[in-house]
Amino acid sequence: MRLRILGSAGAEFPDFRPPAFLIDDSLLLDAGTIGSVLTEEEQWQLRHIFITHTHLDHVRGIPALADNIIIKNLQHLVTIYATEQVVTALRNHLMNDIIWPDFTRLPSAEEPVMRYDIIHPGIPVKVNGYTLTAIEVNHTVPAVGYCLEGNGRRLIYTGDTGPTDEIWQYASGADALIVEVSFPNDQQPLALLTKHLCCSLLEKELAKIPVLPKRILITHPKPQYYGQIRREIEMLGIKQVELLRDGTIYDI
Repeated sequence: MRLRILGSAGAEFPDFRPPAFLIDDSLLLDAGTIGSVLTEEEQWQLRHIFITHTHLDHVRGIPALADNIIIKNLQHLVTIYATEQVVTALRNHLMNDIIWPDFTRLPSAEEPVMRYDIIHPGIPVKVNGYTLTAIEVNHTVPAVGYCLEGNGRRLIYTGDTGPTDEIWQYASGADALIVEVSFPNDQQPLALLTKHLCCSLLEKELAKIPVLPKRILITHPKPQYYGQIRREIEMLGIKQVELLRDGTIYDI
């Protein structure tokens, strides 16, 4: 399993891009960053995008990708996998023929460049030799994380979440866990209010996992506090914990 970090920040600043995690070149977990990183040829390899929730920093790359496909006049279909709440929001508030065209009907309803596939928490979906299961997490809007399994490997991605429970059952003994830490510890009240994590909250969440994953990759830090969050992560003293940087590639 090849994991490429297209973006992993909790806000957009120079050298910090919104979340997007590319698996084996064709499957994407969240879509905050696509066209600003991937070459034209790399974009055409994308076939499957799994979305955790509706917030703009996790979906904003999708409209531009669809536009690029149309401009190139490619017969290329990208499937967006998401819960019913997310699909409804994308239809009604983003690609709604007002903010952006509805690419599920372009260039024609019979042969569009994009389609939606509604998924349900706890029900596995098989894609490209992988099995993905959505797991509900605790955020300000309906949100899920994902368990991705294949080739004898297991990757867990929380998406955005505050303190939660169910996903940690899937994370026990996993090969890799991508988990958010958005704020430094001195902003724990804000983290709780916005249903995110800081390092002290992360430590409590990791204690819920019977067997810690082999890699614990931290995503979604606010760039303004990147250095502080990095120091607080180091102070946890957990050897397999690492703060992600955009552009990194992992072989899981």
